[in-house]
Amino acid sequence: MNHVIHNSIVNFIWGIADDVLRDVYVRGKYRDVILPMTVIRRLDALLEPRKEAVLAMKKQLDEAGVANQNAALCQSSGEAFYNVSPFTLHDLKNRAKQQLKADFEAYLDGFSPNVQEILDKFKFRNQIPTLIEADILGHLIEKFLDGRINLSPKPVQDVDGNEILPALDNHAMGTIFEELIRRFNEENNEEAGEHFTPRDVVKLMADLIFLPVADDIESGTYIVYDGACGTGGMLTVAEERLAKLAESHGKDVSIHLFGQEVQPETYAISKADLLLKGEGTEAENMKYGSTLSSDAFPSYEFDFMLSNPPYGKSWKTDLERLGGKADIKDPRFVTQHGDDPEYKMITRSSDGQLMFLVNKLSKMKHTTRLGSHIAEVHNGSSLFTGDAGQGESNIRRWIIENDWLEAIIALPENMFYNTGIATYIWVLSNRKSEERKGKVQLIDATEWFVPLRRNLGKKNCEFSEEHICAICDLVVNPVETEKSKIFPNEAFGYWKVTVDRPLRLAVDLSPAQLDRFEKICTKAKEEPLANLVRRVAETLGAGPHLDFNVFIDECKADADKHGVKLIAKRKKLLQSELCDTSEEAAPVLKKVHKPGKATPDPIHGLFEAEVNGKTCVVEYEPDTALRDSEQVPLLEEGGIEAFFRREVLPYTPDAWIDPGKTLVGYEISFTRHFYRPTPMRTLDEIKADIYALELETEGLLDDVIGKRA
Repeated sequence: MNHVIHNSIVNFIWGIADDVLRDVYVRGKYRDVILPMTVIRRLDALLEPRKEAVLAMKKQLDEAGVANQNAALCQSSGEAFYNVSPFTLHDLKNRAKQQLKADFEAYLDGFSPNVQEILDKFKFRNQIPTLIEADILGHLIEKFLDGRINLSPKPVQDVDGNEILPALDNHAMGTIFEELIRRFNEENNEEAGEHFTPRDVVKLMADLIFLPVADDIESGTYIVYDGACGTGGMLTVAEERLAKLAESHGKDVSIHLFGQEVQPETYAISKADLLLKGEGTEAENMKYGSTLSSDAFPSYEFDFMLSNPPYGKSWKTDLERLGGKADIKDPRFVTQHGDDPEYKMITRSSDGQLMFLVNKLSKMKHTTRLGSHIAEVHNGSSLFTGDAGQGESNIRRWIIENDWLEAIIALPENMFYNTGIATYIWVLSNRKSEERKGKVQLIDATEWFVPLRRNLGKKNCEFSEEHICAICDLVVNPVETEKSKIFPNEAFGYWKVTVDRPLRLAVDLSPAQLDRFEKICTKAKEEPLANLVRRVAETLGAGPHLDFNVFIDECKADADKHGVKLIAKRKKLLQSELCDTSEEAAPVLKKVHKPGKATPDPIHGLFEAEVNGKTCVVEYEPDTALRDSEQVPLLEEGGIEAFFRREVLPYTPDAWIDPGKTLVGYEISFTRHFYRPTPMRTLDEIKADIYALELETEGLLDDVIGKRA
């Protein structure tokens, strides 16, 4: 369709809002009326030529008592929808105010269920009282029927058959509707980023998943999925790019779109957009609801998937619906990995963006030659949030250890409408090329952009086609450059090692301490323990005693002699009330191994020591106050032990590693790999600046003093 005509229609509809709604609605609410009315007018124009046939079929079906009439009525209308009311919009434009309300509502009620759902999600019926009360509904209908625009699939002709206005095919109508959506999103730019991804970013994402496999695409059917589809723009752009790519390679492909959206209005827009393009089947593949807690496609697998999920947004409600963090059983988020049969990939409830990525990965095709390819936008927290063993780190580990992560592209700041923060596109596939296997590519595209002439919310820049091509070329032909780095998968992994040191306790049995301990025991009804300690003090003396082991052995001996049970509670009372940590004290024994049952291994907490005159292998109680952790890279030469000997033992020779607490984590740091420090200025440059300032201010002080004088 001629671009000028396209713009004229968009401008005319845009003008309806200012002309009809200005004194009734605030600008931010124009879309609540204009978008559904645009949908209604287009559907009305499509249905009008076969209106009588549909009414006749409806009468016939009713008389025959047919319950399920949907298929027959769609066949009569020639579309994927119909309207069985006796009205068209042309019938309603000259109605009186109250009659118009009743007839317009009857007209809306006559639409097929799929259109009803769109109207319900738009909440368009909620607008009717306002439109009637302000007496502008009739005027609104007249404007949409104005002879200066044509939303019909047939051309407007004069009496001689000459074309006045061209026909509007489905593709052109879809383009017009998307342009209206874009304008409204820009008008309400604070909210736009929640469900509207800039077109330049979408083009890049689509090309990132299609171009690497361009030569592998065969004639056939492909399905594309977006689990956070918003207004559906990402899916439709992906469809266009894939169709164009297939055509350029001489392939005939059929593309089916699937999406899910949780916001009612944006869901209605996505479904309406496909209906207006004549893609009624695809419209039925758009589902309403939360992808995380109510997956609409649990048994589906997809060829291509892309999304811009909400980031930094709570998914607490979804988490509770799934059973809560402790009881969640959804196989998308709890799976088998490594030696863990219940490997949990559950992020903190304050940010669910990575959960959308896990959902996509659960829908990959594993048995086809092409497999599945994914592109998803995230903010920086997905790269590094979450410690080893926590949900976010577990997700990164699962992805990288399965060798699904191909590349991450850092985007310029201020690329999106409602946020200026750093964002990244993750590119994943379960069919990596040979040269990519076992590797991850990081691309720094933060400096590749062109500024916008006018800011759109926080968006002040965009990718040019040249930038998109440059980024895609680096992904299709991965090479190392200043802006492209390639790493082995293990470069992002680390062991989180728990480092313990022995608990060293000094025991104070001074009279003042014994008196205090006796009061504590009386209050806790532990008088026998107080008596035991006084007897031990008579044997050992006041102290301080620098070997807790000797003290506790003496306590055990006295307890056996006097029939006192030295239960765990009493031992804890002895330790907490009579002891203080001391670096000079001997380590507290936790366990003494029988001869021949253990081999000394100081790095892992098995020490050789003399106990009661015999050489034994012992374990010490750890001092939790001194407990620390270290991150050891998976690529560390010599592994954990070499790192520990080099970085820990020289400073704390009594330390050891608790192997039962060692965890594997993954994080990705763009800053570490792409940071370029700003060079410090030389002394000559600084001196030159000082001299320049002196010249600028020369005589200024004299002028000021002179004026005061």
